[in-house]
Amino acid sequence: MQSVCVFCGSSYGKRDVYRETAQALGHELARQQLTLVWGGGHVGLMGTIADAVLDAGGETVGVIPSFMVEKELAHPDSTELIEVDSMHTRKALMAERADGFIAMPGGFGTADELFEILTWAQLHIHKKPVGLLNVAGFFDPLLAWIRHAEAEGFIRPGHLDLLIVADTPDTLLDAMRQHREPEGDWADKVNRAKP
Repeated sequence: MQSVCVFCGSSYGKRDVYRETAQALGHELARQQLTLVWGGGHVGLMGTIADAVLDAGGETVGVIPSFMVEKELAHPDSTELIEVDSMHTRKALMAERADGFIAMPGGFGTADELFEILTWAQLHIHKKPVGLLNVAGFFDPLLAWIRHAEAEGFIRPGHLDLLIVADTPDTLLDAMRQHREPEGDWADKVNRAKP
C-alpha cells in the first residue's frame, strides 16, 4: 500500500475531535510515507487532512471537478492537483490512484463515496482495503444499520469483512495492511441462494 484515498466532510463538524483526528491521520499517512489521494478541496476536514500531510512532509494527490475549482475550493498547495470534468470522473480517478480507502466523518458525499467503493469491492471490481475511521463513535448508527441489513438477508455475512473498522489512524492503517479479500464470487453466492 503506497497511497490511501480519504473520503471525509467538506465541513468541520461540531466537535473538535473530528478535526483533531483528521490531523492525526494526515500526520500518520506522512509518517508511513503513504500518499494522500483526496477530493482536492481546502475546506473542512478535506483541507485539514491535506494540510496535515503536507505539513508533515508527505505528498498529496487532489482530484477535483472544474466547477469546484471555479468556486475557489481547490487546495492551492497540493503536490499534484488533477482537474476533471465531473463527480463521476473524480471518483473513478481517485479509486484508480489509491491502494486503499478510508472514510472519516462526513455527510452525503462521504456516504456516497464509501458505499460505492464498498460495492465495487463486493463485485470484485477492486481488491483494495476499505477502512472506516470511527471517530468518537460517529459511525455507530451506520454500523448498526449494516448489521441489521445483514441480519435481514440483504448483505451477505462474508461481505461484512469488506469494511475494516477502527477508532485510531494507526490501528486502522495496520488493519488495512493485513486485509485479505473474502473467498468466493458474489455471483455464485447469489445464484446458490435463489429459491
